[in-house]
Amino acid sequence: MVTEKRARSRSPVHDAIWGGRLAAMPAWKAGMITPARLALVLMRDLAHGQLTLRATGLVYTTLLSLVPLLALSFSVLKAFGVYNQIDPILLNFLAPLGEKSADASKWVVKFIENLNVKVLGSIGLALLIYTVISLMRKIEESVNFIWHVARLRSFARRFSGYLSVLLIGPVLVFSTIGITSTIMATALLRPLLALAPVGGTVYALGRAISVFFVIGVFVFAYYFAPNTKVRLSAALSGGIAAGLLWQAASWALAEFARISTQYAAIYSSFAIFLLFLIWLYLNWLILLLGASIAFYSQHPEYLVLQQGEPRLSNRMRERVALMLMYMIGKTYQDGGPAWACSGLAQRLGLPGYALQMVLDALEQDGLLVRTADDPPAYLPSRDIGTITLEELLHTVRAAGEEQYLGPEAVPVPAELESVLARVNLAIDEQVRDLTLRNLVTPGPLFP
Repeated sequence: MVTEKRARSRSPVHDAIWGGRLAAMPAWKAGMITPARLALVLMRDLAHGQLTLRATGLVYTTLLSLVPLLALSFSVLKAFGVYNQIDPILLNFLAPLGEKSADASKWVVKFIENLNVKVLGSIGLALLIYTVISLMRKIEESVNFIWHVARLRSFARRFSGYLSVLLIGPVLVFSTIGITSTIMATALLRPLLALAPVGGTVYALGRAISVFFVIGVFVFAYYFAPNTKVRLSAALSGGIAAGLLWQAASWALAEFARISTQYAAIYSSFAIFLLFLIWLYLNWLILLLGASIAFYSQHPEYLVLQQGEPRLSNRMRERVALMLMYMIGKTYQDGGPAWACSGLAQRLGLPGYALQMVLDALEQDGLLVRTADDPPAYLPSRDIGTITLEELLHTVRAAGEEQYLGPEAVPVPAELESVLARVNLAIDEQVRDLTLRNLVTPGPLFP
């Protein structure tokens, strides 16, 4: 009755957008509904505040680690002889700040050049490196939050990844820019660039290359930062959206800095610092929005109206647990490759987080074991002929009681206790003699 009242109270537009599963729709209809759902879900996530809160935290961490990060990159670039390219990159990044962008860029470069690592000592140097590592870790944690990844990479993998980005990344980026600048400045190309059609074309091509470069940076971040397997198509969709948003935000902030002269009169020399904070915030927010677009592109099952992780009802947990054990047991019996959580989620069309909770309960109760692969796969913990459906249902129905609240925490009268006991007894009697082997073997289960 309640469900019928809710259905009658919904508008036709609501039913058209949120009614039905995308996987069950025709391709043309899913292609029309998916962008609408994506836009509404992104607005919901922004209104909820988690993305903005994490973007604000990244701004604070960036302020602490900006100079150490640039100093470390400057030292590496100086060793490779391409350190002179850091000023143009900073100037391009700070261009939306307006006329003061050149002063800000020169101030940062001068501060880096005057930084004397020798006088810091071992503790100061350790703190310097820690601030840089903390920024990269916070970025990874924020992207993992968006991708609903609970497990972080191992310390060894994180250390090697951070070291590669810090040492190799700046060299590749600035070397590519330096080679491009050198080619464009050669004597052979100067006469051609002086011609109006050629010069205009080269300028437009240079702008396009800068856009592609920004998109490439976002795609790289979305493909490698989450501690999960990301499809290249999802990373591309998020990277393209984030790159275009970054270009639009850059133009909008530059126009704002140009026409908002009253801010300079109010805040004086602090106006450039406030604009810098706004620009940092927009950069991190765009990064997180692009990561959300990449996530929803790969996992359209999360495009739901409710906020937070989709939760399974008690009835659905039992149904999902039986299906998971059926798929894992049948594949094991047939000698096929073991199932990972991502493959199970894709096969069932359910959110991976909800499946992971059921898998963890089955593993904790000794019905499944996890392989050492990355990501891990799941296998039956013992002979499937000894895993009873009675044990399986009891596991999923009692999952979490040992950590939170058990039946003893809610005492009930004897009459209610007898009702609950009869319900449990009825379930046990129906499946008592059935095992997982009976479930995966073709044939009738009941006479």
